Amino acid sequence: MSGKTEGRLPEPISELERGALAALETYSNVHRGSGHNSIISTYLYEQARDIVLDYLGLKKGRYVVIFCTPRREAALKALLNPKNYHCISSRDTGLPLGIRAMAVKKRALPKGNPFQSGGGTTRIVSPDWVVWADAPDRFEAGTPALISVIAFIKALLLIRQYGKDIFMNKAADNLPAHEILYHDELDKYSGSELLNLLRQTLIGRNVKVPSTFGPRPYIHLDNSASTPTFMPVWEAVRQTWRQTSGVQLEIIDEVRSLIAGFLGAPGNDYDIIFTANTTEAINLAAESLRHHTEPDTEPVVLTTLLEHSSNDLPWRTVSRSPLLRLSIDPDGFVDLKQLSAILSGYNLEGRYGKKRIRLVAVSGASNVLGVVNDLAAISRIVHQYGARMLVDGAQLVAHRKVDMKEWGIDYLAFSAHKLYAPFGAGVLLAGKGMLNFSSAEMDIIRSSGEENAGGIAALGKAIVLLRRIGMDLIIKDEQALTAHALRGLAQIPGLTIYGIRDPNSPRFAQKVGVIPFTLKGMLSTRVARELAEQGGIGIRCGCHCAHILVKHLVGVPPGLEWIQRVIAILIPRLSFPGLARVSIGIGNSESDIDILVQTLGRIVWKSSDSAIRSKKDMRREIDDFAKAVARRVYSV
Repeated sequence: MSGKTEGRLPEPISELERGALAALETYSNVHRGSGHNSIISTYLYEQARDIVLDYLGLKKGRYVVIFCTPRREAALKALLNPKNYHCISSRDTGLPLGIRAMAVKKRALPKGNPFQSGGGTTRIVSPDWVVWADAPDRFEAGTPALISVIAFIKALLLIRQYGKDIFMNKAADNLPAHEILYHDELDKYSGSELLNLLRQTLIGRNVKVPSTFGPRPYIHLDNSASTPTFMPVWEAVRQTWRQTSGVQLEIIDEVRSLIAGFLGAPGNDYDIIFTANTTEAINLAAESLRHHTEPDTEPVVLTTLLEHSSNDLPWRTVSRSPLLRLSIDPDGFVDLKQLSAILSGYNLEGRYGKKRIRLVAVSGASNVLGVVNDLAAISRIVHQYGARMLVDGAQLVAHRKVDMKEWGIDYLAFSAHKLYAPFGAGVLLAGKGMLNFSSAEMDIIRSSGEENAGGIAALGKAIVLLRRIGMDLIIKDEQALTAHALRGLAQIPGLTIYGIRDPNSPRFAQKVGVIPFTLKGMLSTRVARELAEQGGIGIRCGCHCAHILVKHLVGVPPGLEWIQRVIAILIPRLSFPGLARVSIGIGNSESDIDILVQTLGRIVWKSSDSAIRSKKDMRREIDDFAKAVARRVYSV
């Protein structure tokens, strides 16, 4: 075998990178988007499962493939008989991806609540019950590390052709961590000049997709689900993949310092733990709360109606604590007086026996309404009554300045894939001594996340770029685009915007670029499909993994909620009424917004007479387009 690999390293690693870059050109969130890129990414992800089964020589009908982190793999193994699963690891390829693929016999899959819960693990959620998704989704909480999975699968295909050791021998000319993270072709630029130049490096910006009016440049307006990336970030990833383990460890340490500086979380005061995504990070915090015991006290968690499933379900299913929810006003803001009254009733006045609110878990920015509540004010009230505060920062960190120490945030969770670094890294920051795990458990937790050195490098590089642009400029730019979108959407007949809709409102400064809406007489799924087919535009539709909030906004009564529960069990693929959602990032422009508004106008007025393709032909063309991308990605 060694004779086959001699002198071949540059060819396989370059071929691996070619496949990953091809996937990045049409990257979007798996399963949860509506545009071409989400369709393609989902196709690539599901094909990856088939390739794993083929690699292991297993029958598709008998097994299901679950992609997970090393720690999730260990948790799932503990629930299974070794005879019922097969595992392969990216670590065995010599690549720092942090991916495990488990092929599990379908009949042997565990029942009941998943060991980690959150985004993607459910069909429908209410305040009191959950209908879980089928496998594999039920065991893949949070956004999958699509690009890392694809790189792993491509590595397996290359190993099968060239030999098992082709990625083991790293290049002799190692680059220092500082060079990989801080230097690139744009490193002499900053501010608006850097932002404009960086947009020109957006991977996939020149890709044209099929539409009913012919090929069109794809427009990504689904940044709240997942962000595309830029060439300097991708270069940091591919360089990290080629380094020795010693350099990769240096990169991890340096990124930890970058995160501490970027989020105002000094290393002496906070632990920084790398995870797979925000969902895994919050599940860790929920596990920690479960391990915390106080004599004669029953811990309670207080959240809000705004929360994503990842900041709701773990507190119910993992920490097993009773859950309370703060109400919100029509714009999405919590009532600070209500917060104080509830905390006082539980923690000061002792009205509820042994129950004490020990944690208040709030979204930094809502993934549905885009509102940014006053975290510093919330923190002051929380600590006044002896509780701790966790912030789900998934929608916040890429769009607003964060100062954990100044604001008094005890825990913060966020994902790199919403920060222009979609390579499977997430982060949990926790105040020193606030995580209730043994030293041995902490070692396992740390090593699981840090195995994905490439994803961590991507996060570090993205932070470097955002800092060089300046968060003040990013806020100003995104607010201008959001205002432009709100004004344009307000002109569409029958279109209703939820939450803050007036750019002149005093509250507009407390809104990130997330705009939920409905069109009269049209389900959100159809709106999203029409935008994709007519305009090549990718948005989100449905309940956005925030079922409780969306049902509150559209006015679903309890009786109808029970009917939906029955339907979800009997007809799993049926879509429920929800909201269409546009979400803006630094890769977007006024032109993107103008095309969105024009396309919505055409949809409302049903003016598609000049279309050159029928809907049936065009959907077949999209399917063919996805298959062509998959061949380019996975071909050897």
